[in-house]
Amino acid sequence: MYSEEHLYSIALRECNLIGDINFYKLVRTFGSAKNAWLKAKKEYKKLDGFGFRMVSDIGNPEHLRFAENEIRFCEKNNIVINLRHFGDLPSLLSECNDAPAILYQKGNFDDKNQRISIVGTRNMTSYGQQFLSDFFEETQSCNYISVSGLALGVDKEVHEQSIQKEIPTAAVLAHGFHMIYPSKNRKLSEKILDKGGALFTEFNSSRKPDRENFIQRNRIVAGLSPSTIVVETAFGGGSVSTATFANQYNREVFALSGKITDKQSQGCNHLIYQHKAAAISTIKDLVDDLGLKKPKAKTGELFSCSEIKIQLTEIQHLIFNIIQDNSQISLDEIIEKTRLSSHKILPIILDLELLGKVKSLSGRQFVAI
Repeated sequence: MYSEEHLYSIALRECNLIGDINFYKLVRTFGSAKNAWLKAKKEYKKLDGFGFRMVSDIGNPEHLRFAENEIRFCEKNNIVINLRHFGDLPSLLSECNDAPAILYQKGNFDDKNQRISIVGTRNMTSYGQQFLSDFFEETQSCNYISVSGLALGVDKEVHEQSIQKEIPTAAVLAHGFHMIYPSKNRKLSEKILDKGGALFTEFNSSRKPDRENFIQRNRIVAGLSPSTIVVETAFGGGSVSTATFANQYNREVFALSGKITDKQSQGCNHLIYQHKAAAISTIKDLVDDLGLKKPKAKTGELFSCSEIKIQLTEIQHLIFNIIQDNSQISLDEIIEKTRLSSHKILPIILDLELLGKVKSLSGRQFVAI
């Protein structure tokens, strides 16, 4: 089922001092994980910023034996091994410079669907719970995937509300697939898979839920989506790190403000104060800002009418089709696809907006209407 490249990728990633960024440098230089495994020790001087100490653990046969066992574990438990350098990662996550070299997956994840990451405190209040209930009620007919971290509190509520409203949901774990932490959420993880959702982790089956893993996990939660919502968090809460990663990736961040005396609102208030998140005013405005599209309501044919067809020019057709083929696309991506300059593209997008064909989002992102 898995190739030699999967084997050598797991072994290489297991080596001391070979994190995700160094792994990616190695496979870009040597062309594959296998070549890096075989050549890096002899040819490390080809690598900018690498000394012998950095590559000294590469080639360790113990890591190959570990990789063989890991592949057997994945095959036995229906786990997909996604390799970044194979282009297997979800598209938005793969854009992040520190994206995981390897992402293990259970279940289904439609990369064409829009995603929204929703995070918050483990000590959720009735205020946060009411917000989530209202949000999922408003968006139950929208086509998107919710993303969270399978923790207690806000994360758990996000996954449960998604399942209730038949919205696909993806959970990112801070440990390997040999366990579920917290154990209270084991049944919830099974429901996520039963309802067509997905579980992700960058950690192999030897990794326990150590404290530092949760911060690492949070960057994947942020990286999977164009937008992150922080529901409730105290000062220094883990969700603040998720918002920080989202900012670093130039993604949108929204925060639910609250009373300055409420501990679980202080982190959100601070994100808004520092201009690291936009304040959520109403659910409707939030849904509009996220660019979520609801199915068009069917109207009865009480009166016969003819639809007015808008004739687009050839260049308008080109730009509109590119935006329509993507759930959300940036100006830079349009420039790359068309080879046109921004000063030629932006007036065309403005025309499409005036025609009601396209909507602009913050950060020079666009969606078709």
